[in-house]
Amino acid sequence: MDLVDIGANLGHESFQHDMDAVLQRAAAQGVNRLVVTGASREGSEHALALATTHPGRLYATAGVHPHHAIDYDDATDARLRELSLGPIVRAIGETGLDYNRNYSPRDVQLRVFERQLQIAVDRGMPLFLHQRDAHADFLALLRRYRDRVPAAVVHCFTDTAEALRDYLALDCHIGITGWICDERRGLHLRELVREIPANRLMIETDAPYLLPRTVRPPPAHRRNEPMYLRHICEEIARDRGESAEVTAANSTATAEAFFGLAGL
Repeated sequence: MDLVDIGANLGHESFQHDMDAVLQRAAAQGVNRLVVTGASREGSEHALALATTHPGRLYATAGVHPHHAIDYDDATDARLRELSLGPIVRAIGETGLDYNRNYSPRDVQLRVFERQLQIAVDRGMPLFLHQRDAHADFLALLRRYRDRVPAAVVHCFTDTAEALRDYLALDCHIGITGWICDERRGLHLRELVREIPANRLMIETDAPYLLPRTVRPPPAHRRNEPMYLRHICEEIARDRGESAEVTAANSTATAEAFFGLAGL
């Protein structure tokens, strides 16, 4: 089984002491390539630096999460544009809207989201997107730019059937995490995941967050790791009524096409 984790926050401090072991455990479970998420100016720089030290295994995104939108300025915009020039950065983001916590004012989030949409347009790069409790505003803004970017993935999808269908109608990809394994919040995803076309479905851990609740035995430290992507793949496959090998092959081929990884 060959898997691509399209969203792993490997720059998180919890991975500083055992990164090599984390990657070894991932490889032992078939997770051979990972996209390291950039979620702030500094985080994007770190993601690129980390990926540079593991060529052929790690790639990166460059963007500013809506939580950090308040810190976005012209220098940040210029730096993201610079980071996106290299071959290791494969998408713009994590960017979008988050009205669940509103760590940044909504008007600021909208402005910063649009600036990053424009970077993706100017660079001709895919978008790595975040949306929580902001579907209407998010969709309205994305619609204005969607036909000017090559691809877009709604990362860590946890929303409704209506939202899913809206994104698929825009020819977006959908990223599914271990949220689907959460019996408290993710049961609806077990039904919805069947509606995602194979060439639009990608899988991710969002490590160190969202440890799948169905992992047995659960790790004592509760840290999610890329090695659990295989478990997520198996859960999704069961819900889709197909073998894990089919889900893995399709999601990997989709990730390779989306991020331009084939042949790299």
